[in-house]
Amino acid sequence: MKRIGILMFLSFTCLAGLNAQDHRFDPPWNQPPESSVMFTVPGIDNVPDFFGDINDPQLVLFFAGNQFMCVDELLGAFKKMYPQYIRVFAETLPPGILAKQIEGGSLTVGNMRITLKPDIYTAGKTRIDQMTEAFSDTMAYAYNKLAIMVQKGNPKRVAGLKDLARSDIRVAMPNPEFEGIGKRIEAAYVKAGGAALQNAIMKEKVSRGTTLLTQIHHRQTPLWILNEKCNAGPVWYSEAYYQQLIGHPIALIPIPDKENITATYMAGILKNAPHQQAAKDFISFLKTDAAKAVYRKYGFTVPE
Repeated sequence: MKRIGILMFLSFTCLAGLNAQDHRFDPPWNQPPESSVMFTVPGIDNVPDFFGDINDPQLVLFFAGNQFMCVDELLGAFKKMYPQYIRVFAETLPPGILAKQIEGGSLTVGNMRITLKPDIYTAGKTRIDQMTEAFSDTMAYAYNKLAIMVQKGNPKRVAGLKDLARSDIRVAMPNPEFEGIGKRIEAAYVKAGGAALQNAIMKEKVSRGTTLLTQIHHRQTPLWILNEKCNAGPVWYSEAYYQQLIGHPIALIPIPDKENITATYMAGILKNAPHQQAAKDFISFLKTDAAKAVYRKYGFTVPE
């Protein structure tokens, strides 16, 4: 019996080792909340873009996905300032997906269906302006710019956006259909090399399979680069900065200002928010030095 137990342990250890190797870069990259049972299985069950308490939340936040790295500390600081809010739930999916969730009233991930209504929705200024009738109040709270994420050491010697048109570089590219950053990157391509560069990366290379379109770039782009499926990907500066911050073998290639764009992140209180006071308190919190410090830590810039 004892021998069987040892063999089972060794078998499990070998499998666990393989699993850890195969999925060594898998999210969640944040610190998960403590529970009586911690059951996150890399590559199988990790649900990295859903945070906190889904049962009877006192505040529901829909964040544009590229802010996922801020959520732990942001919510911790908010709860410290407003200790009456114990149960907070947040999603960090692409803003286009979140907008569809708001419009349709539900979202299914795997076998889990979520019908919570958000109190706060955050996205880029363009999308917030498109949805202006849905909000009772809005505010700008952070800014970002673009960078190129590559493997550590930059083995393909990517120097700028024009290099992404090269035939030997596999590009991870956010899908402009529902990822707001996609349209901003396309604008940067035009700045850097005109319509010819945009066409080369977004049409010719897509058709050849050397530009791969993401569904959720803030997860897929780093994973595809870390696992050598892609060589480079245009991302928000904060995303490449964060991958370096947590020690992943990633390098950040700056994009010059003349080719870059600036994103303005805005938060809006939904007119039909179930928790109106909590929403107002969170908007007030975003204006504080504590909130601004979190965004600065992860590579964003903030209003003075």
